[in-house]
Amino acid sequence: MDKLILGRYIPGNSLIHRLDPRSKLLAMVLYIIIIFWANNLVTNLLMLAFTLVVILLSQVKLSFFINGVKPMIGIILFTTIFQMLFTQGGEIILQIWIIRITSFGLSQAALIFMRFLLIILFSTLLTLTTTPLSLADAVESLLKPFEVFKVPAHEIGLMLSLSLRFVPTLMDDTTRIMNAQRARGVDFGEGNLVQKVKSIIPILIPLFASSFKRADALAIAMEARGYQGGDGRTKYRRLKWTLKDNLALLSVIALGALLFFLKNP
Repeated sequence: MDKLILGRYIPGNSLIHRLDPRSKLLAMVLYIIIIFWANNLVTNLLMLAFTLVVILLSQVKLSFFINGVKPMIGIILFTTIFQMLFTQGGEIILQIWIIRITSFGLSQAALIFMRFLLIILFSTLLTLTTTPLSLADAVESLLKPFEVFKVPAHEIGLMLSLSLRFVPTLMDDTTRIMNAQRARGVDFGEGNLVQKVKSIIPILIPLFASSFKRADALAIAMEARGYQGGDGRTKYRRLKWTLKDNLALLSVIALGALLFFLKNP
């Protein structure tokens, strides 16, 4: 639980903390788009240097970012190895039976690894420096113009804020249920893969049951307090866009322009 990063906010007063959550969310979207232009050594080094500078500006310990990468390391390695083994082209470096590792496959695997790593670091930075409620408000504010197309901006923001709010609660419930099942003799680490999957069922059923009960209680509480949705409601937390937010977005756009000219055709 202490290493849970999703939905976790680290209080601070750094430059990144003080940015408007809308600018940070837009910067994250732009970052994901321009990272696909980083397809050589120079562009990837630029992306890495930019990310490290932003991390330093956030004044958040590097250990938090490492904890953010750890849960995804299996997926990163699997995707990287898959890319290396099944992407052909260039000079053959190693061949064992039908398995062939080529220079092009290695370069593509390195690109995939860097993209995964950088996206996880930047998204972890977003969640660590932005409160979940501010992030939900930013999503709602950015979706406001799409209400003319019947997009429920307020409802989407509400769902996001409630989801982020109950992530730690669900983790607490999961830990409590696992401890109760262990007390009844269930061992989640023994047996083959099928047996391990079956051992998860005694966790999922009570977890779903408690989640539905909590959702029902929350809906009743909101109705009892007269909740009517977003129409006519005022905001307790007001977002304020400043010059720093313009400069933050311009820095990401400038990085994207630089990558576009330096990328391989």
